[in-house]
Amino acid sequence: MKYIRDLKEGEYINNDIYLCKSRQVLTGKSGKEYVSLILQDKTGTIDAKIWDFSSEIEQYEAMDFVHIDARVTSFQDALQLNVSKIYKSREGEYYPEDYFPKTNKDIEEMYQKIKHYIKNIKDANLRFLIEEFFIKDEEFIKKFKNHSAAKSVHHSFMGGLLEHTLSVVNLCDYYAKNYPIINRDLLISAALLHDIGKMDELSAFPRNDYTDEGQLLGHIFIGANKISEKIASIINFPEKLAGELIHCILAHHGELEYGSPKKPATIEAMALHYADNTDAKLQTMTELLNSYDSKVEWMGYQRLFESNIMRSTKGIE
Repeated sequence: MKYIRDLKEGEYINNDIYLCKSRQVLTGKSGKEYVSLILQDKTGTIDAKIWDFSSEIEQYEAMDFVHIDARVTSFQDALQLNVSKIYKSREGEYYPEDYFPKTNKDIEEMYQKIKHYIKNIKDANLRFLIEEFFIKDEEFIKKFKNHSAAKSVHHSFMGGLLEHTLSVVNLCDYYAKNYPIINRDLLISAALLHDIGKMDELSAFPRNDYTDEGQLLGHIFIGANKISEKIASIINFPEKLAGELIHCILAHHGELEYGSPKKPATIEAMALHYADNTDAKLQTMTELLNSYDSKVEWMGYQRLFESNIMRSTKGIE
């Protein structure tokens, strides 16, 4: 199988299998209809075009695995596939793990680190709340371990939510150690919980797309609501502490225009925002650099960073 990241212009793909992420019938400038596809494997996605409908040997739909013959071409500086043959593949002809991007870190090892942080939360109320999600709820744990943290941009792979959450917790732990005025238990708890709404905002793989609930409400509201409901079921959970924790969740994007209904009003909320933003931005940059050939120095203008991005010199390790 030729992985998408390894494709080169001019190559010919012969009877390889990809996940058909989407299929649309469009009309070109000449008035002739054509099929536009997005194909996926674990290394990424690629646009594909079918100019002749007779190339579709049998019926298939979005989210089906498909055999394709195609020429690798280039359009507006991006690789594209010109498909000459496509048909639906059968179960057993492919390995699903080849088609869904996954963290390159050990999921169980990351989860054990999460459990270690929970064990060291001294506040009994916060520890009990966190354990309700991450220790006692087996369905939540299974979903959390394998979910992505985004549809695209950063951590948009299986295990991405766990990886991102642990990175944010690690940063928050550093902040708490260096700024003693921070309520460490509150900050670590908020970091652990800050993105749990993404498990309902985004569907699981292979779709990994926004759900109706995600489109209408967003992960910040969904997460805050889930935490509030769980707190309501805990006898004598301190009201002020609950408010401070929920505020951290509501403010973790930092600005109203970035989706936070509140701006940070406490040092813990501010620390969580900076940790979340740091990991998101650096992971986005990492994924950008990894998407280009290592010999490419300048990546060109990148809208997400509003800058022309350059690969810096890496020292000998």
